[in-house]
Amino acid sequence: MNHLLGLEHLSLAAARDIFARAAKHKALRTLKGDAGDRPLAGQTWALLFSKASTRTRVSFEVGIRELGGESLFLSSAEIQLGRGEPIKDTARVLGRMIHGAVIRTFAQADVEEFARFSNIPTVNALTDDEHPCQVLADIFTFEEKRGPIAGKKVAFIGDAACNMGRSWAHAARIFGFELVLAAPQGYACPVENAATRNVLSPAEAADGADLLYTDVWISMGKEAEAAQRLHDFAPYQINDALLAVAKRDALVLHCLPAYRGKEITEGVLEARAQDIFDEAENRLHVQKGILDWLVR
Repeated sequence: MNHLLGLEHLSLAAARDIFARAAKHKALRTLKGDAGDRPLAGQTWALLFSKASTRTRVSFEVGIRELGGESLFLSSAEIQLGRGEPIKDTARVLGRMIHGAVIRTFAQADVEEFARFSNIPTVNALTDDEHPCQVLADIFTFEEKRGPIAGKKVAFIGDAACNMGRSWAHAARIFGFELVLAAPQGYACPVENAATRNVLSPAEAADGADLLYTDVWISMGKEAEAAQRLHDFAPYQINDALLAVAKRDALVLHCLPAYRGKEITEGVLEARAQDIFDEAENRLHVQKGILDWLVR
């Protein structure tokens, strides 16, 4: 049985299979509304969310529906998990009633435990450790616009210790690109591999980069650190000066939501809005590819 619990153990072959399915579903949706391929027909999938969401929730609900299935949105406030029921007990119950689960929560261990006890395909839709669906959509977008990412240089600017920095580090090993993460002292990416390195200088990371990438400085759960983070990350902004040292055709992407004037300037975001919102749309197509891959 397939799960997508993170990128650490995903093979390149599996990632390419997901991308092929995503491209197929994107083309079908454009041409036929996806009416020709419904691998989730007759299935019901649960979305168990402990964290707020816009893009992830909408893209998965629409994706499940367009693949022929039905979705149940279950927030932690509405089910017994929110009152202390163990993950493994919820998993055992839901595994007898539904066909798959999409989980957005805090602890990576909770997603892994759910998958182990539910015996149904399980997707990590974000934890504090990883955000695999987002990074797969990011790479899919890059390759649509610039060709194969292997051998390219990606510059991650900002909080490299967050789930996005970690997932990008795993992806660099899988896809064979160079990842340079620029972050202040104390915010380095903890994932170590031959494709990834941490630096303090945003300009060093951006120098000759094919892709500049950023995320919010204050992730969910870090609100108490807001003042310190705003101070620490002030020099770590994607702006015109940073673009000037990247390659002339460097792509700029942001996983959204974006806070203009903080991690990215208003001018850069609006100038690159087409790419950034194509990236957001691709969450739908890649997640359909993931769901299709899980049930085949």
